Amino acid sequence: MKAVLFDLDGTLIDTAADFVRIIQNMCREENKPVVDADTIRRQVSEGARAMVKLVYPELTTDDQTFLAHRQRFLDLYQQDLAVDTALFQGMETLLQDLEQRQIPWGIVTNKPRHLTELLLKALQLDERCAVLVCPEDVKQAKPHPEPMFLAAKQIDIAPEHIIYVGDHPRDIDAGRSANMITILAAYGYLPPDAKDNLQAWQANKIVHNVQQLHDEICTYLC
Repeated sequence: MKAVLFDLDGTLIDTAADFVRIIQNMCREENKPVVDADTIRRQVSEGARAMVKLVYPELTTDDQTFLAHRQRFLDLYQQDLAVDTALFQGMETLLQDLEQRQIPWGIVTNKPRHLTELLLKALQLDERCAVLVCPEDVKQAKPHPEPMFLAAKQIDIAPEHIIYVGDHPRDIDAGRSANMITILAAYGYLPPDAKDNLQAWQANKIVHNVQQLHDEICTYLC
């Protein structure tokens, strides 16, 4: 293996705390029942619509009122998108190890580019990341393999020599379809309907913390 690519939210960085703060504040402002943190955490990987749906379950996602609330959520998130967000514990050590080995690492995410770039800059990861692929860069986002092929092309490494790490079935599907080695980050924001049978994701490896991830990556690099 010659490179490592990561999903962003729930795999490389722990963004849940900021989403919890924003969604719970929106509930309070609307005098709605406050959604518990675990429920919010499980929906982080599903995007802004899923977040806002937790506050306004009675609205359809194409309703103009819903879309206005979604935009407000995005505005609030952009204003304070890295207050409590950080790399998962142990991830900095892993990234430093990859850099010392001169193994490029990058990100393939379904998070919008402008938010991703702001987040990486806030965490001082923007200049360390060898490649960043977001939905705007491709015609078809994950689970389609197009983003994976684009990332591989940009770092000039064949997909079969790349490890992809993710915490959602679409991550593993995209990596597998691109013939990459896939590692399921079971410490991330697993969808409720998929977490009970992780073997069904058909990842090459399953890890439950970043230390295990580090160890597994090392076995592929050594």
